[in-house]
Amino acid sequence: MATKIYIVYYSMYGHVEKLAEEIEKGASSVEGVEAKLWQVPEILPEEVLGKMGAPPKSDVPVISPNELAEADGILFGFPTRFGMMAAQFKAFIDATGGLWRTQQLAGKPAGIFYSTGSQGGGQETTPLTAITQLVHHGMIFVPIGYTFGAGMFEMEKLKGGSPYGAGTYAGDGSRFPSELEVEQAFHQGKYFAGIAKKLKDSA
Repeated sequence: MATKIYIVYYSMYGHVEKLAEEIEKGASSVEGVEAKLWQVPEILPEEVLGKMGAPPKSDVPVISPNELAEADGILFGFPTRFGMMAAQFKAFIDATGGLWRTQQLAGKPAGIFYSTGSQGGGQETTPLTAITQLVHHGMIFVPIGYTFGAGMFEMEKLKGGSPYGAGTYAGDGSRFPSELEVEQAFHQGKYFAGIAKKLKDSA
């Protein structure tokens, strides 16, 4: 049976969604892996989103908490609010209490990717603080470390991401993931899927 990888994300302006799409491509490039994109439910009213200048959501399906249990591995993606995951994603995680009580996510590998507005906006604090959510579920955190190679040491160009996972800088919203950030996201998907497949095959 194929290893099922879910890429579950929240994206208000499309930056995290772009990373998610590349992660899905990377995961799908691993033989024997089926990767699927999911969005978490929006909790803000349309009126508020309109005032914030948020574009319409894509047609990626919306996931319910219980559907997480179907996956062999999950990558979670979200923008940053004050150095931590956005409230929309936290609200989704808060709704997984039923899975926690029955330990249905325990032992599953999990990864994290993210977007921040600035260089000091939480490229490391966001995934670091998000790990607590995984720990309470007993999930196995899979960072990318420095497996991305030379791309991890880029100093001439602005590059998001860290050993925790792929990332991008949104700036005022007009900056979208660079070629290097996109490559890192693809790498994360491929690397994570390889590990998830090994774990499933050895079970």
